[in-house]
Amino acid sequence: MSDLAKDAWRKYLIQLQAYPLRTKAITAGVLAGCSDAIAQKISGVKQIQFRRLFLLMLYGLAYGGPFGHFFHKLMDAIFKGKKGNSTVAKKVLLEQLTSSPWNNFFFMAYYGLVVEGRPWKLVKQKVGKDFPTIQLTAWKFWPVVGWVNYQYVPLQFRVLFSSFVASCWSIFLNLKARSPAIKNA
Repeated sequence: MSDLAKDAWRKYLIQLQAYPLRTKAITAGVLAGCSDAIAQKISGVKQIQFRRLFLLMLYGLAYGGPFGHFFHKLMDAIFKGKKGNSTVAKKVLLEQLTSSPWNNFFFMAYYGLVVEGRPWKLVKQKVGKDFPTIQLTAWKFWPVVGWVNYQYVPLQFRVLFSSFVASCWSIFLNLKARSPAIKNA
């Protein structure tokens, strides 16, 4: 690793230790912006839509990072002192039955209402149509991520790890959440 990268990582760790919530929120916002830029390019957008990019960065900053921060703290409190494969399995199951559906629903609603500016009636139809497929896909992907996260990643890095993976997942969600009329914009 280069000296520049080592120095940046060291400074990031200092910020994570001193200001964990703020650091996780900013990290999630930056990663959400990066994933949106990639999703826009993949979808064939000729010019980056900066309003959309900003709103998705805001989503990561105001919701994604803070939600992950408090969710992982709650999970550690619920399973305080318990270790082993059965505890990891329980954490993954609890996460998949609670935060996974909520986060997918919330992202789709946010995207439709805030990013696209659609009325609730249309957003509700879109969510009703696409949510089951998205959630089933999530249940094929996220349990593995959750297992790795709870089994191998220290608490202070769980939001960073899941935010990084979520940036990849968000590309998929981003492409699925868009309304058909918007897809060719």
